[in-house]
Amino acid sequence: MAMTAAVKDELSRLAVTKTCCRRAEVAALLRFGGGLHIVGGRVVVEAELDTGAGARRLRGEIHDLYGHNPEVHVLSQGGLRKGTRYVVRVAADGDSLARQTGLLDPRGRPVRGLPPQVVSGGVCDAEAAWRGAFLAHGSLTEPGRSSALEITCPGMEAAMALVGAARRLGVVAKAREVRGADRVVVRDGDAIGALLTRLGAHTSVLAWEERRMRREVRATANRLANFDDANLRRSVKAAVTASARVNRALELLGDEVPDHLVQAGRLRVEHEQASLEELGQLAEPPMTKDAVAGRIRRLLAMADKKAKDMRVPDTSSVVTEEMAEMADT
Repeated sequence: MAMTAAVKDELSRLAVTKTCCRRAEVAALLRFGGGLHIVGGRVVVEAELDTGAGARRLRGEIHDLYGHNPEVHVLSQGGLRKGTRYVVRVAADGDSLARQTGLLDPRGRPVRGLPPQVVSGGVCDAEAAWRGAFLAHGSLTEPGRSSALEITCPGMEAAMALVGAARRLGVVAKAREVRGADRVVVRDGDAIGALLTRLGAHTSVLAWEERRMRREVRATANRLANFDDANLRRSVKAAVTASARVNRALELLGDEVPDHLVQAGRLRVEHEQASLEELGQLAEPPMTKDAVAGRIRRLLAMADKKAKDMRVPDTSSVVTEEMAEMADT
């Protein structure tokens, strides 16, 4: 989760000046980080985050934008809790903050998705909502086959609102339920890079793209190496098999073989693992690989015809399973 920590650290230090964007980010942080609770008949607003920097950012924004003084509680690692968690809570004026941030509608009912002012806001508000959602409950896996930028959502309505915000940013995101939790996932590498850029994680984007490029280059090199290795094994197998058949052909034909075919045949027998191109370079005078292949084909055809006339095993009879296995190793 190193990439996740790097992105959250960078986003928590990002300077945002537009008030609408700051409000949209706070609303998303509260919506995806926790939300509303009723304690003793009063509305309590809180968000549970996994980074101290994110908690400090949320606390500062709530104070600057709405005039409330949130409490910050640290939950140490232990039991089912894998890491330290930070809870930002507003209890005294929770009802007021909930209405100000849009978590409660004018009738006092909880908003199940994102607040209307965020949904109907500008593109900058969509970026801010994604930034807040990622700081609250986002993760980014390393580039590779299963790479993904993922947000865990408090419900399907919030997930669909986030998908809509991504669409406004030109990014394809999908909402799905995974192990009983609603999630929004972006899997395409280019889309992940574009989204991180829109959120303001410019340094993290460079690191992401560098790792992605390095992995793709390594994967391409491995594919080419495997391809070349397979081709080499097939070439060696064909050369060993052809050498055995040519040797049998020379035995069958004896002195009946034209000199130019004998020359090609002997080259094949003497250099049984060489390629046709290498045999052509060894010939006197040098020949093309097509010329070598043609002469060997004619030599084998003559020998097989004579074997048929004589009712004896032809050149293919000398090719054994052991020979093929030896060529594959």
